[in-house]
Amino acid sequence: MTKTFQDLGRILDKINGKGYPAYKELQGQYQENHFTLSIDYVQGDPFASPSRIRVIVPGDKGGFPKDIYRTPYQRKAVVDFLSRTVAKNIYRFYDRVKGSGKSGLLTIGHCGQEILERNYIVINPNRVEARLEVGLPAAGRRILGNEAKEIFLDALPKIVEASLFWASISQENLYAQVKLAEDQHFLREELKKRKLAAFIANGSILPRESGISERPLLKGAVPFQSPKEYEIELRLPNYGPIKGMGIPEGVTLIVGGGFHGKSTLLKALELGIYDHIAGDGREYLVTRENAVKIKAENGRKVEKVNISSFINNLPMGQDTVRFSTENASGSTSQAANIIEALEVGAELLLIDEDTSATNFMIRDSRMQRLVQKEKEPITPFIDKVRTLYKEKGVSTILVIGGSGDYFEVADHVIMMDEYTPKDVTQKAKEIIKIMDNQRKFEGVLPIRENSPRILLKSTFPQDKRGVKIKPRGIHTITYNKTEIDLSHLEQLIDPNQTNAICFIIHFIMEKVVNDKLTLPQVVEKVYGEISSKGLDIVSPYQGHPGNMALPRKHEIAAVLNRFRLLKIK
Repeated sequence: MTKTFQDLGRILDKINGKGYPAYKELQGQYQENHFTLSIDYVQGDPFASPSRIRVIVPGDKGGFPKDIYRTPYQRKAVVDFLSRTVAKNIYRFYDRVKGSGKSGLLTIGHCGQEILERNYIVINPNRVEARLEVGLPAAGRRILGNEAKEIFLDALPKIVEASLFWASISQENLYAQVKLAEDQHFLREELKKRKLAAFIANGSILPRESGISERPLLKGAVPFQSPKEYEIELRLPNYGPIKGMGIPEGVTLIVGGGFHGKSTLLKALELGIYDHIAGDGREYLVTRENAVKIKAENGRKVEKVNISSFINNLPMGQDTVRFSTENASGSTSQAANIIEALEVGAELLLIDEDTSATNFMIRDSRMQRLVQKEKEPITPFIDKVRTLYKEKGVSTILVIGGSGDYFEVADHVIMMDEYTPKDVTQKAKEIIKIMDNQRKFEGVLPIRENSPRILLKSTFPQDKRGVKIKPRGIHTITYNKTEIDLSHLEQLIDPNQTNAICFIIHFIMEKVVNDKLTLPQVVEKVYGEISSKGLDIVSPYQGHPGNMALPRKHEIAAVLNRFRLLKIK
């Protein structure tokens, strides 16, 4: 039976000063004038994970017009906007009460510069629902009932009234975000139609505020301006005409001196797989959604990956068609990263020579003379990058500062000069003509992709207590006592993406893996479930399913590939 907020106040008065477990009496639903509060999970200790609550406004009272969340990308924009609105109003109406542990916490899931598919808000004709976390107040482990009343009876109704009703929010700003989402969706469709790897609008601000902040650099940043040779004009549905640099498919080099903006440009392209909020500076910068950043990753696990296109004839006869290691080198890890990316559908590789293995990237003519090919197991990337595009349709954007040999294989060469891009393709071709290169081509074999890699159920062992899969920040997951290091997955950018991956691994373990499906098929099946039923489907929780932001298939596969218990047939 649904209780009232008066009942909630009476319960808090009754348990005030009691031991913390008495908070369990709060679980259930409470009706206020215009919304329902559902307390779904009550923490057992003030130092434990916060309690989970939902506030639910009936659709007719919320009053949101259906036309603003008609398509998936519009809905994503609306959920993002309302999540940020709730967060802003928590700060506006609630001064955190004191207490031990997580006492007084009141929060909605994290929102950064990117607009991701999140499950913090549910909106449909029937209801608008916000999922929040609350740290129930205590002094030591004694309940602070009056402080809890301040959260539930004072602050929360004000936050709900200001955030989840059409009449209360900034309708103009919400429509602006939905229109931005429509324009960003249009840009992504245009990339495919025009055979572009990426588009960067003139006036974009690429540098960030600092190494620990993703907000735009406001003072001293050079607005992006396309070279005339790559400048195109598009007409967006809402913004109208917009000009910028269209980077064509193929092999593109980004060159230039140190500290002139090469890596800044590549970093912006890495995150162009996501939409960005207004004012970010990268709102109209889009990259193909299946672009993958490739790095060397010393020490990572590799399980039965076909790296023979790049590395063959290893000493001691080690198999590179089904290559496995617990401790990959720079070159073997980079080769594995490429093949694994192709396995889940990557069509654009983003590479910075600074984070690559030198011997994987290049073998110059002098080294070729000194060390004969039959003594060198590595076929460098320079001899495969064109084959990747011609045979597989996979483009590459590559930051190069030290090897002009790559001029030979490039379709386009862009030089960053004081954060301004210049087309130097013709100049690079002239240098090729006047400077004889004695380097020999070594990439005669085709690109070999993986044979079907079946994900085995034995990948996911359980002990007597079952399995605990937990995130630690963005770049670490623990599976019981096994740690999965995600620090090299630079396109994983939100802690709730990592949280979602933990749920997804558990979902795979319980409901998908069957010793018949390949690793990509497993990932596709999970994604199909999420697409048809929403992110909540992977959560084991009732009511409030936990804060999640949708990761890409590429990051889900990358996590599985780095799991040290991974078993492949």
